[in-house]
Formats: sequence, C-alpha cells, structure tokens
Amino acid sequence: MQASIKSVFAYAIAVVSIVALRAAVLSACTRIGPVVPEDMVVSADLIVRATAVDYGQIPTALGRTSGTPDSIIRFRIEEVVKGRHAPPDLELRGYLGSSDDFNELPVPYHFVRRGGRGGTCFANTYRQGGRYLLVLKMVAGAYTVDWYALGPTNEQLHSIDDPWLKWVRSQVGPRISALP
Repeated sequence: MQASIKSVFAYAIAVVSIVALRAAVLSACTRIGPVVPEDMVVSADLIVRATAVDYGQIPTALGRTSGTPDSIIRFRIEEVVKGRHAPPDLELRGYLGSSDDFNELPVPYHFVRRGGRGGTCFANTYRQGGRYLLVLKMVAGAYTVDWYALGPTNEQLHSIDDPWLKWVRSQVGPRISALP
C-alpha cells in the first residue's frame, strides 16, 4: 500500500514538473527569423528621440515583474525622426534605473540592448534623464516599443550625434518635423 502511494506521489511530481517546464518554455522569448533593423525602421509608425523624465505611475510595492511592467515612464519628445504626429510627452510601460544600458554591438544594431536579453524579449528599464531612440508601433490605440521581439526598439543614446541615431535617420531619409 505504501509503495503505491509513493509511486502515485512520484507520478504527480513528474506531471507537475513537466507542466511547469512546458509553461516556462512557452513563456520564454522567441522570435521567428533574424532581427532586421531596416525592416524594423520601415515597419515603425513613429520614431522619436526622447528623454526619460519620471514615473507617470510608480511600481507597486511588489517590485519588478518578469512580464509587462505595471509602472509607466514619462518621456519628453525632443525630435521626431519618423512620423507625422507626435505628442510632446509619451508614456511607456517600464522602470527607472540608476545605470546606463548602452548597446555594445556595432551599428546597425541587430539585437536589443542588454536589459532586453533576460527573457522578456524587450528592454524595459530606463535611466532617468537618459536619452533614447524609441521605435514605436501603435497597438490597441497606444504607442509601444514592445512590438519587435529582441529588436533595438528603445536604445539609449550617447548624444544627439549617436551613430545609431544617425543610421536610423539615414534609413528614414528627409523628414518633416512633427513637433510644434
């Protein structure tokens, strides 16, 4: 009798382990095909150079999540690189951090900065006062950077002459300013 209880218990543990492993694999970041920055730029609805200002909504007491952040970062738009309409401020889900997260790869970037390589497919931490190039897509009535998995959709810039910014500008070509 005790042997059968042990085997039922062992079987239950094995089933739970397999289900948990499959859930972890299914929730891990995946993408079909390579990151193609040219395609990303063409597909974007709006590309802006912006500064991370502050929290529009602070994180909960529970801290950070491995999924979509519950906190919101407010950005001040400094330049419209692509697009005809841009609000002066933009809010995106994310967190404020105290350190820089520059992409160490050569331009054009074919992979997200380090903050996006941890399983969610997207970098979601921004340094307060840091400048970013935000490659945005309109999804469900709001702009998001979480649309091109493992792509450089929200890279931190070293300056307004950053090589990544220059490369994206060259892909967009001549533009009409959308800021007042």
